[in-house]
Amino acid sequence: MKVVLDTNVLISGTFWSGEAFSILQFLEQKKFQCFLSQEILNEYNKVLRSDEIIEKVEEKHLAIKSSAIKAIELVQIVTPKRKIAAVKDDPDDNKIIECAVEAKVDFIVTYDSHHLLKLKEFEGIKIISPSEFLKMLK
Repeated sequence: MKVVLDTNVLISGTFWSGEAFSILQFLEQKKFQCFLSQEILNEYNKVLRSDEIIEKVEEKHLAIKSSAIKAIELVQIVTPKRKIAAVKDDPDDNKIIECAVEAKVDFIVTYDSHHLLKLKEFEGIKIISPSEFLKMLK
């Protein structure tokens, strides 16, 4: 099974236990293949260094989970060749779809209910929530 994880899933899985962390553990166990683009990784790194995340980490004395870091190391990087404008309200989300199309994945997994989840599907790629994806993995 081939998947693109949205940045919000990557961040959640990096800092907090829960659905996203479980997904990263399944990735570490190689239960599915994960594809990202450099653009998604850049966004992930930018969010990691944001004041909001730094503040939350300092407040709760959280550390980046080593298994999340290992999981990120297991992803395959693709370079999207096609520009897609499927998300009109938040064009920044199009990079997730572009990556998914390039990698020919089965699923995009996201918490983004305002934009991506509303689409439900793009060119045969199903867009699902982390809880839906976990049900499939178990």
